[in-house]
Amino acid sequence: MMAARYLRARRREGFVSVIAWFSLLGIALGVATLIIVMSVMNGFREELLSRILGINGHINVYGQQREIADYPTLAEQLAKIDGVKTVTPMIEGQVMATGNGASSGAMVRGLSPEDFQKRTLLNDSIQAGSFKLFEQGEGIIIGSRLANKLGLWVGDKITLISPKGNVTAFGTVPRMRAYTIAATFDVGMYEYDSSFVFMPLTAAQNYFRVNGVNYLEVMTPSAEEADEVTANIQYTMGRYGLNPVDWKRTNASFFNALQVERNVMFMILTLIIIVAAFNIISGLIMLVKDKGKDIAILRTMGASRGSIMRIFFISGASVGVFGTFGGFILGLAFAENIETIRRWIEKLSGNDLFAAEIYFLSKLPAIVDYGEVGLVVGMGLGLSFLATLYPSWRAARLDPVEALRYE
Repeated sequence: MMAARYLRARRREGFVSVIAWFSLLGIALGVATLIIVMSVMNGFREELLSRILGINGHINVYGQQREIADYPTLAEQLAKIDGVKTVTPMIEGQVMATGNGASSGAMVRGLSPEDFQKRTLLNDSIQAGSFKLFEQGEGIIIGSRLANKLGLWVGDKITLISPKGNVTAFGTVPRMRAYTIAATFDVGMYEYDSSFVFMPLTAAQNYFRVNGVNYLEVMTPSAEEADEVTANIQYTMGRYGLNPVDWKRTNASFFNALQVERNVMFMILTLIIIVAAFNIISGLIMLVKDKGKDIAILRTMGASRGSIMRIFFISGASVGVFGTFGGFILGLAFAENIETIRRWIEKLSGNDLFAAEIYFLSKLPAIVDYGEVGLVVGMGLGLSFLATLYPSWRAARLDPVEALRYE
């Protein structure tokens, strides 16, 4: 009762109450901001990882040469290794794609129609067109943004130009061939949607003039099991000169940069909560000074030092507790509806806040990690309790005789 009364604004202590409200608001905003930012960064990592591993395999197995000739036999042996879910023979090459007078660089990947259908992300991302032409080996599937860039649609012809051309008496002539667009896909990642072309394996072998494949792509039950499966492949298939490279090595610099950025953002945003905790300290110190006469009267009436300390401890801690849980609710609500909020702000401002060309993804992701949320809430509560200790101790140590004399 005493703690709540001291926090209520009255004419003389109105300024102290304002400081308490600003402290509560600061704690709430700090906790909410930290939850939102960490959720968005978790969402970025998971979305990028799911799309990267949906297009690429968990492990790429390369041969000693640029081409793996006996790939059917090696793929069959790889499939028998513990932890190997699927094995996809793959051809990969860079080309120039042209259409309607426009051109763009593209990455061609050749795989069998059966293997394409096994890729859930790819199969589910078909935006327009039919899979029949691709299955018959007569059409190709390109990214929707690449199609828009070239002004092409399903059924149109797209010309692919390979820098590894045909050698003639007049020099090397780039290899050109036109293909029918069977379908377009949209996986939600700008890099893939704007540059990838999928071609039937036999058509890719004819186009690049190879008899084998460039590598064997291995999928494991989960991304975290790639290390163990890589070691199994190295041990089992090492005698064939095969070199497995998992997704962590392939994308090491990218995901390390994300992790470093995530840690730095956590440290920077934690300072907001620390600053708010200092506001609690300053507000309580002012409250103790203003209530010196009240403390003296309470002491002369028989209140113990522990009682006085508890009064001011509850006053300060309540600000931190309510602020922390307010920030917790605000942060969760914002993180769960962040894409809706982004679209609303874009409509209001008329600006594109999340350009896919810059951020790789076509929408703003957010994944709430409740373990991290618990850490943030615990940190907010802990700093709030620590901030109240010194002012409460000072109030309990106040001499009632001195307080009444100077009042």
